[in-house]
Amino acid sequence: MESCPSVKNILLLDSEGKRVAVKYYTEDWPTLSAKLAFEKSVFVKTQKATAGAEAEIVMFDGHIVVYKFIQDLHFFVTGGEEENELILASVLQGFTDAVDIILRNNVDKRTALENLDLILLCLDEIVDGGIVLETEGSVIAEKVSAHGIEGATSLAEQTIVQALTTAREHLTKSLLM
Repeated sequence: MESCPSVKNILLLDSEGKRVAVKYYTEDWPTLSAKLAFEKSVFVKTQKATAGAEAEIVMFDGHIVVYKFIQDLHFFVTGGEEENELILASVLQGFTDAVDIILRNNVDKRTALENLDLILLCLDEIVDGGIVLETEGSVIAEKVSAHGIEGATSLAEQTIVQALTTAREHLTKSLLM
């Protein structure tokens, strides 16, 4: 019987292996301590790797883990041992592409923490209950941006709104001085 592509968790860790944003979709790790132990062990296992622009795949503890590093952030997608690695890699690529678009090509820990709400919305748009919904980064970013600022429906419109807001603030300051 064919099943829908599924994901067990998506992790975004910093360069020290600490949580930035994580979502678990199964009860394979029932407690917080089990989740933290898994995160630490997968981080240590992949830490010495030189994952760059391309995703790396590793079999770890009965799970397939696909991962990628961008600056000081480590992105991980975990699936079951029977899951298709290409689907997991496309989930990872969609997540990293969406984060790159949302953070305006400034993917680092500080910017990620400042926009944590948008990153968590990305995770919600990509996977729901472990079932993969979307893997195209631009589509994910577009959906997230629609939630991010009321009234603006795209990232381009957000940029214009932000520019107009800044101009209005500068004009107000200059008139008050």
